[in-house]
Amino acid sequence: MLVMQIYVDDIIFGGTKEYLVKEFVQTMPREFEMSMVGELNYFPGLQNKQMDEGIFVTQSTYAKNLVTRFDMHLSKESKTPMSTTCKLCKDDNGVKVDEKLYRAMIENLLYLTASRPDICYSVGVCARYQASPRVSHMNALKRIIKYVKGTVSLGLLYTKDTNTSLAGFCDADWAGSLDDRRSTSGEYFFLGNNMVSWHSKKKNCVSLSTAEAQYNALESCCTQILWMKHM
Repeated sequence: MLVMQIYVDDIIFGGTKEYLVKEFVQTMPREFEMSMVGELNYFPGLQNKQMDEGIFVTQSTYAKNLVTRFDMHLSKESKTPMSTTCKLCKDDNGVKVDEKLYRAMIENLLYLTASRPDICYSVGVCARYQASPRVSHMNALKRIIKYVKGTVSLGLLYTKDTNTSLAGFCDADWAGSLDDRRSTSGEYFFLGNNMVSWHSKKKNCVSLSTAEAQYNALESCCTQILWMKHM
């Protein structure tokens, strides 16, 4: 099997057999005006370090640039992306902030979640208030960036020494949103030892109990597992 991913004019590829890779390398320059740049180590914002035990994927350069871009490089680092007691709401009486700046920060942080599941929930919560951001929302967003500042080297390690068993983990709060009392779930999926998918999402309906909120999260988790198994 030969797998390729194309992004504009960049291509990364790999195969289960060495002869497939060599054949691809010889064929592409004959058909198109292109050249090989060697082993994969950087691809649109993602740094890939190939080691004997596996591949380490990180966005450390992107994270550093993000912190600098929003003038947070001199700020004190935060140990967590969001306080456990933080309960954001629309805050209609709060002071408004620059919507363009707020949305730019959200956009950059959302791209960072490609290798940082630890900020997935926090960024998702702050992203709900892009229409009319307030000071309380901006403070929560800045805390995430302060956390990123102290954890720029974090990433995902995909090990070779693993199995092909699929496993999913899920959790949900109950009436966690102060605006509409909807629950938010978090789901993480592993192929062997390696995390391959994750997301955090606010539900479309209001759960009447903790058990119902957990059941809805489990239903979504099972759906994703079945789809991944089929793939």
